[in-house]
Amino acid sequence: MQHTDLPAPADSTDAAQDSSNTTIREDRLWHDNGWTARVVKNEDDDGWAVEMFKDGEPEPALVGPWTMGRDKKNPKPLDQSAFNTLVKTATEVLQRHAQQAHAALHKRLTVFALERQWEIRLDITPDEYEPFATLSAIDDEGEEVAQERVRPDFRLTNAEAVRWIAGGFPRLGRDED
Repeated sequence: MQHTDLPAPADSTDAAQDSSNTTIREDRLWHDNGWTARVVKNEDDDGWAVEMFKDGEPEPALVGPWTMGRDKKNPKPLDQSAFNTLVKTATEVLQRHAQQAHAALHKRLTVFALERQWEIRLDITPDEYEPFATLSAIDDEGEEVAQERVRPDFRLTNAEAVRWIAGGFPRLGRDED
């Protein structure tokens, strides 16, 4: 079955919820279990690409090359095995993105100062107008000893953490400094 005009994936959450119960299994378009796979002409060359959309998302979670069919002109049709593999890969990509975003906003260091082990945390709160970060010191007994609001671009290093602890947790990295 060949398709020249393929429908776009659902752009709104309502449309995605309406289509989430609909299973589509066509040569170039599959939708099942909250995911849509579309085989499209690759704009960069003569080949084909596959786009994976999670329901309700305007941008694809995954875009990759797609195999040519036996006629070397048209794409290989989607099938259950390929769709399952694409869903698994796209899910892993989204998980990695979420982990990277979390790691960028939450940093932790373990340092030794004043003959104790300390865990220093820097938690960034992104905000369009007033982003900030919270710097915390947790002692070797698990108690939070100090907490301070700092600039969101505060650079947490081992040396800076030890200096902060050894100095008695002075204010640092604030906007008004």
